[in-house]
Amino acid sequence: MRVLIRGAGVAGLTVAHELAGKGIAVEVTETSSRPGGGASWFAGGMLAPWCERESAPETVVTLGRKSADWWEAALPGHVVRKGTLVVAPPRDTAELNRFAARTSNFDWLDGDDISALEPDLAGRFRKALFFRNEAHLDPRHAITGLSGRLAAMGVIFHFGAAPDFPVDGFDHVVDCTGASAIGKSADLRGVRGEMLVLETPDMTLSRPIRLLHPRIPLYIVPRGNGVFMVGATMIESDDRGPISARSLMELLNAAYALHPAFGEARVVETGAGVRPAYPDNLPRFESDGETTRINGFYRHGFLLAPAIAMDVAAHIITSSTAKSRRQSPRFSQSVPLTEQPNTKPLQIGADR
Repeated sequence: MRVLIRGAGVAGLTVAHELAGKGIAVEVTETSSRPGGGASWFAGGMLAPWCERESAPETVVTLGRKSADWWEAALPGHVVRKGTLVVAPPRDTAELNRFAARTSNFDWLDGDDISALEPDLAGRFRKALFFRNEAHLDPRHAITGLSGRLAAMGVIFHFGAAPDFPVDGFDHVVDCTGASAIGKSADLRGVRGEMLVLETPDMTLSRPIRLLHPRIPLYIVPRGNGVFMVGATMIESDDRGPISARSLMELLNAAYALHPAFGEARVVETGAGVRPAYPDNLPRFESDGETTRINGFYRHGFLLAPAIAMDVAAHIITSSTAKSRRQSPRFSQSVPLTEQPNTKPLQIGADR
């Protein structure tokens, strides 16, 4: 069996890993010159299902709670398991109560607890929520590491490929091209996310910090060596242009509110990506004959891609097995050969 995957972002690479691990011949096409050419490159990489529950359905927890295990198995040493710390300025303590009411699996911390976890935040916050079972990774290291592992497993990559790369000779095609489908699917929209990377030797953090800011909720993810990813806006737009001045100022102001050291940090990168989303902000895959389309990861790409990839791989293998049985002489007289279009719904409530 040969499968062609369109798109070398987090969705395409995780599906490729699931299929190649089961002995299926996989090729991946990507229109850019490297893996992760779309929104995956600008992701935060937070594997934080319980925090995401604040604005997402329980499905995100169900499907995402074992994503850290998947990434650790695929890329040993890439996952940092130090939890997530959620803080708010003293005047916005009510925001912590609201966040706590919508989430679970956390501990309340006082000022001394916060200082013990993050010494550089000592004295800045009176209360915090600590989600100790969450994790994070560097998306760019994960994307390049996973593509390298796949190449070693025999997966063939075609970078700089044309969008109409020929599909002759493939038994199945998996479309993971994400934002390129916006405008082609009636219920798929774009959500613009902007981020920046700061560098300062005067600040050390061990885990992602979420600041409950009144205008723009902020997260800061440590990348090591004094480098921090700061994000991210959520703007209902499919504009792929550079970060706006307003967003840049708001992200910087929020970072400064977390700690004044960020006021002296160097801005080493800014970026923006368009994240495709369905009305419920949950991913889904649809299968029609020999083509499967995966889309709608919204802000949950690295968190939910492993679960969706496992479902897609199982669906493709099951469909291929059923097709082979229908085409065998033993079954040719008793089983109709007609294929009906099929849409596979998200496995809401499935145990992972």
